[in-house]
Amino acid sequence: MSELFARGTFTPAPGRGRLGRMLLAQAGTETRLALRNGEQVLLTLLIPVVLLVGLSVLRVVPLPEPRVDSVVPSVLALAVMSTAFTSQAIALGFDRRYGVIRRLAATALPRWLLVAGRLAAVLAVVVVQLVILGVVAALLGWRPDAAGLGWALLMVLLGCAAFGALGILLGGTLRAEIVLAVANLVWFVLLLGGGIVIPLDQLPAGIAGVAAALPSGALAEGLRAPLVAGTAPGIGPVVVLVAWAVVAGGVAVKAVRLR
Repeated sequence: MSELFARGTFTPAPGRGRLGRMLLAQAGTETRLALRNGEQVLLTLLIPVVLLVGLSVLRVVPLPEPRVDSVVPSVLALAVMSTAFTSQAIALGFDRRYGVIRRLAATALPRWLLVAGRLAAVLAVVVVQLVILGVVAALLGWRPDAAGLGWALLMVLLGCAAFGALGILLGGTLRAEIVLAVANLVWFVLLLGGGIVIPLDQLPAGIAGVAAALPSGALAEGLRAPLVAGTAPGIGPVVVLVAWAVVAGGVAVKAVRLR
């Protein structure tokens, strides 16, 4: 009897898939989970939009006219911090608590790919934020200088790296309940006193000096130069963000636990 199929057609071929496809699948899953979570959507989208509209329309903080030009960099910095740091730290903390990370680590996914998938998901959510906030700002009269958009994008990427490393460090080392409290507390402190809502030049001298060395103040100031004046950001904010990303990332590699 002749064979219907060539030899080897159904031979098992165990092994992991291609790294690119694995990364795409992991990043897609993380992105969908983030966008389906109501609390994360509130933190990453609704609050920045409300602040963008409120600070642009209401004269709560003294800002030069048009107010929206000064508000957009601050809100973008807040959006990056909310997604890359707060939301990621909380999600990672509870994933560890419920054993999700430990189970994923037992699959063919390398540990670095698990981290890369989360960071890729952060970038995907940030892209959604930039589009929505950009449209709302344009409706409010925002007209950025095209010459500064490339520099602004660079600062957003550096901000994602710095806050992402800090989020992984926090969510990967502490208990979920502590992560929840600390992440939200840090969010409020940096929002009010970290150079985001209130520019550094309007903060008291001592607080302004500290805020300039924080990733929140560095990102907000680094975005104001290209988006308001259309010029390159100063070297200071770039150095601060790179330093936070390198230091926090290096500590996270050694300190993050799976459980």
